[in-house]
Amino acid sequence: MNQPSPTRPIVLLQPGRENRARHGHPWVYANEVVMDAAARALPPGEVVTLRDGFGRSLGTAIFNPHSLIVARLLTPDPEAVIDAGFIADRLRRALAWRTRLYPQPFYRLIHAEADGLPGLVIDRLGEVVVAQLNTAGMDRLAEAVVTAIEQVLAPVAVVIQAEGGGRSLEGLAEVPRQVVRGRLDGPVVVEENGTILYADLLAGQKTGWFFDQRDNRAFMAGLAAGSRVIDLYSYSGGFAVQCARAGATAVVAVDRSKAALELAERSAVTNGVAGVCEFRRAEVFEELERLASAGQRFDVVIADPPAFAKSRKDVPVACRAYRKLARLSARITAPGGFLMVGSCSHNIEPDRFGEEVALGISGAGRNGRLLRVAGAAPDHPVHPYLPESAYLKARVFNLD
Repeated sequence: MNQPSPTRPIVLLQPGRENRARHGHPWVYANEVVMDAAARALPPGEVVTLRDGFGRSLGTAIFNPHSLIVARLLTPDPEAVIDAGFIADRLRRALAWRTRLYPQPFYRLIHAEADGLPGLVIDRLGEVVVAQLNTAGMDRLAEAVVTAIEQVLAPVAVVIQAEGGGRSLEGLAEVPRQVVRGRLDGPVVVEENGTILYADLLAGQKTGWFFDQRDNRAFMAGLAAGSRVIDLYSYSGGFAVQCARAGATAVVAVDRSKAALELAERSAVTNGVAGVCEFRRAEVFEELERLASAGQRFDVVIADPPAFAKSRKDVPVACRAYRKLARLSARITAPGGFLMVGSCSHNIEPDRFGEEVALGISGAGRNGRLLRVAGAAPDHPVHPYLPESAYLKARVFNLD
C-alpha cells in the first residue's frame, strides 16, 4: 500500500467512522473526524491525507475545518500531487465522453464530485470557458484550474465565477466575476438543439447558461408545433425560442429580467422566429393570476423557476410555492394541453416535488396524466453516493 506524503497534513477519522469514505462517498463530515488542535489550525482548502482510526490511508482530500463538510475526497491515492496536471487529467477524462455525446463544444464539462473535482463546475460555451469555484479548496486551486483549462481546451477566454450561497457555507466571500484569460466582448453564442442562443457570462445567472435543461427543452419543443406556448421564468429564452423554431404559432416568454429578455429577443431574431414571439417583463405569479383572470389559455405551459429552497429551512415555504405555481399554471393550460413544472432546488426531494405539483394541479380543478419524469441532461452526471447532485426535477403532464 502507498504511504501518504510525510509533508502533507494528516487528518484522522474517528474509529469506526471510515466506512462511507472507504466505500466511495466523497464527503466527510465534521463529526466524523478527530478535530484536534492541529486539524482546527489547518487553513481552509488545505490538501490533506485522510486516515482511518487505525492509521490506514483513505486517500487525498481537501479540508476545511470551518465547514460542516470538512473533507472532500479527491482520489484514493495518498501520494497524488494536486496541481494543474491532476486537474488537467480529470478534464481530459470528462472531455472524452462528453465529446461522444455532443459534437459541438457546448456543455457542462465538470460537474463537481461526479467528475472527481468537488466544488468545481466548468461550463464550455464554444471558445469560452466558465469555471465556478464553490469551495475553499477550489478557491486555493484557482490558478491551477485555469492553467489546466488552458492546457486541455485552449479557449479564447476563461471566466471565473466565485459567487453563490454555497460559498458562505465554506466561509468564503463572493467575488465579482472576472475574465482571467483573454477577453470577452459582450454575450457569447450558445448552440443547443440546432438553435442559436445567447448567454451573458458576466452578468447572467450562475455560469450564464443552464445546460441542464437541454433535453427537457428538446422534449417540450417537440410538443410545440401548431400550439400557443408560454415560457415562464424564460431567462434567455431557451425554451421559448426552441418552441418557436419547432413550429409554435405564438410564444410568450415571461421573466422579470430586462437584460435576459433582451438576449431572448436577440435569439428570436437570429433564428428567424421574432414574428411569433412576445417577450414580456413581469413577475411570474402576478402574470399567472392576470392571465387566469382574463381567461387566457395556452396549449403548452412551461414553468421552470429558480431555486425556491436554497437551504433546508426554506423547504416548507418552497413546497407551498411549487404547489401554487402548478395550480396557477394548470389554470392557464388549455384542455388537452401540456404542462411542464421544473425545480432546481436540491433540498426538495423528487417525491415531495411530484406530490406538491400534483396537489397544485388538483387544486386548479384539473385532471390528467404524467408523461415524463426527467432530470438534467447527461453532461450533469450524478455521483452514485450523492443523491443531492441529482438536483434538477421536471414533470410533464397532459391535462384534460
